[in-house]
This record gives sequence, structure tokens and C-alpha cells, in this order.
Amino acid sequence: MDTFQITRLGHHGDGIAEGPLFAPLTLPGEVVHAQSDGKHLSDIRIVEPSSSRVSPPCRHFKSCGGCQLQHASDEFLAEWKQDVVKAALAANGLEAEFLPIAVSPPRSRRRATFAARRTKKGAMVGFHARASDVLVEIPDCQLLHPDLMSALPVAKALALIGASRKHSISVAATLSRSGLDISVTNGKPLNGPLRLELARLAERYDLARLAWDDEVIATRLPPEQIFGEVSVITPPGAFLQATQEGENVLREDVRRIVGPSTQIVDLFAGCGTFALPLARNAMVHAVEGDAAMIAALDAAWRKASGLKAVTHEARDLFRRPLMPDELTRFDAAVIDPPRAGASAQINELAKSDIPLIAYVSCNPVSFARDARNLVDNGFELVRLRVVDQFRWSAHVELVAEFVRAPA
Repeated sequence: MDTFQITRLGHHGDGIAEGPLFAPLTLPGEVVHAQSDGKHLSDIRIVEPSSSRVSPPCRHFKSCGGCQLQHASDEFLAEWKQDVVKAALAANGLEAEFLPIAVSPPRSRRRATFAARRTKKGAMVGFHARASDVLVEIPDCQLLHPDLMSALPVAKALALIGASRKHSISVAATLSRSGLDISVTNGKPLNGPLRLELARLAERYDLARLAWDDEVIATRLPPEQIFGEVSVITPPGAFLQATQEGENVLREDVRRIVGPSTQIVDLFAGCGTFALPLARNAMVHAVEGDAAMIAALDAAWRKASGLKAVTHEARDLFRRPLMPDELTRFDAAVIDPPRAGASAQINELAKSDIPLIAYVSCNPVSFARDARNLVDNGFELVRLRVVDQFRWSAHVELVAEFVRAPA
């Protein structure tokens, strides 16, 4: 055993000692005794703890891989997540005003994907341990909304009838206003008897909807989501912001950024998280690569009252971004791309005449790259807010305001 000083926290939440040597569950400033294999520290014993170290609130923390940072104080995590964004910006020669961080409370996650498998004695459901295929059960999880915890016995029952002994099934569970919306992948091939068993299970557990490998088995009640004040029936497994609190902050910041704009384009629009609430005051054109999500958005708009026109198109914005001539009629853009960012679409936005952009990002590195492109082409990065929907994880989200500088 040797002695090491933890100097910083890596982007995945591990402490880092000189080397670099990665040390899970440690914090900057701590002195540890550990064994080194040249890349990682193991058998770690904390000799001098950080003042930011706290007792993890969840008893599953040390074994479960769902959270990485429950051993750090809320104040430390808030500062660290903002520093991650600042470092990404600085690496691209950028800085911005930071609004106060918005952190979702414990037990607020409204969607999760569980692993479930059959065992000799029945079935197990939970999350995988860190860097492992070992399945850890989580009956006292402090991350998930209490209503989402009721998906655990459902997932166990699904494993008993639809999983093999060799492979786990993935059970994506989402809270809806009508109950649990469940989508299963990697299960046994569907046949008549399995369909019948699954339909009975949906009835027994009072599920809103149950889908199996993209086929809807039962829709007992419409699995309704509310975006702003608009009801949307999302497709099985569709993207949804992780917490209601996080979605509310993102929506209100986006609304503030676009201000009184009357013609808005919403890029990577999903099922209408931003497009539908913005249509209260502006005409919106929603663009999304997934045709099922666009169809859900359109159906919601048609049933809603008091909204201005929402046009839409299913379009792959990575391969076919909207071009400057297609963007001329808009006075604001909202963009919420996946982790890889949106280089192709950002290139065209940079060339366009659009004066305002609200950029929602789940990856500070790709965001900073795209921000550099916009700034190089006449935009100013005015301000941003870090939004922490993935509490106790290394995941960082943000919403940022870009304004085209006067010529």
C-alpha cells in the first residue's frame, strides 16, 4: 500500500492522483492509502478526508453503479459541475455569465432503465454495479421518484415470463399521468402465449402501457405527459427530460431567451417539450429525426386549444440540416441535440440571419465546440445555467443564450 494525494475530479466522477491514477469514490484534497496498477487505485483507504465528504444518503451507493458522487456535499457538486462547464468553455477560449445552478431534488427521477433477469430462485431487478455485469437490487433507491419504484416488481414479473437465464432484459419505465409506461427490450421473441401473459401482467399491475421490443402489447390508459399545459401521448421509449423540475427550469429559460419572438424553429424537437409550450405565443416549426415523436407532437397540437400554428417535419438534422435559406423566416431558434452535439446544424445556423438561439445541451464538451463556432460567426454567448437533473452523477446539462452581435 502506498500513499497518494487526490488532486482533482475527472469528468466521470473519479478522483485523480498524479500519474494520472484514477481513484473511485475519492475527492480532491484527500490523502489515501491504495494499491496502484499504473492506471487505477484499488483497495483505497481514506487517510485524510475532504471537508466536502459526506455520508452517502443511500445504502446501495457503494455497490450500485447508478450514482457516482453521493459521497460529496451538494455544495461541492454544484461548484464542480459548473467548473466542468467553465473548463470546457475555457478550452475553446470562451467564458459566460453563469446563472444559479438548478438541482433536481432527491427521489425525483421520473424515468429509468432497469436490468432484470431470471435466477434459480426467481428474478432480480436493479442497476449494474460500477464497471461490472453484477446486478444490484435497489429497494431503497434515493434517486428515483417514489411512484417509479413501483416499476421494480413489474420488471421482476416481466423477467419471470420473458427473460432467458442467460441474458437480462432492459425495462425502461417512465411515469405518466395515467400510470407506469413500460417498454422492454432484449426479451424472448413474441408469440401468442407470451403476448397473452404480457397482456395479463399489464392488467394485474395497472400499467398505462406495455411495449415489448417496439410492439405495443397493451394500452390500458393513454400514457400522458404534460409539456407546459399541453397533453402529449409519447411513443414507447421516447426521450423525456429526466425530472419534472429539470424540465420546468429548461422550459422557462428557453422561453426567456426567445422572448417576444413570433417565428421559432425548434431543432431536435422530440415530442414537443419546448415547441408546444412556446406555441402559446409564437408560431413554431418543429424538426425531429424520429417520425413517431413528430407524429405525437402533431397529434398533441391538434387536440390542444389556444396554440398558434405548429408546423413540423421528420428530418435527419445530422445529414440534412436546415440551410440558411430555410432559416430566414425565423427570428429565434431552439436546439436540443444529443450528446454528440450538432456540428452540421450549427454550421448552418452560424451562416443564417437568426438573431437568437436557445441551446440546451447534455454535453459541455460538444456544447463548447458548437459555441466556439457560433461566436466565431458573430454570436455572443450571453449567459447559461447548469441544470442538474442527474443528481449524484457526473452528468452535466445546461441551457445557454446566444445573441447575434450587431453588425
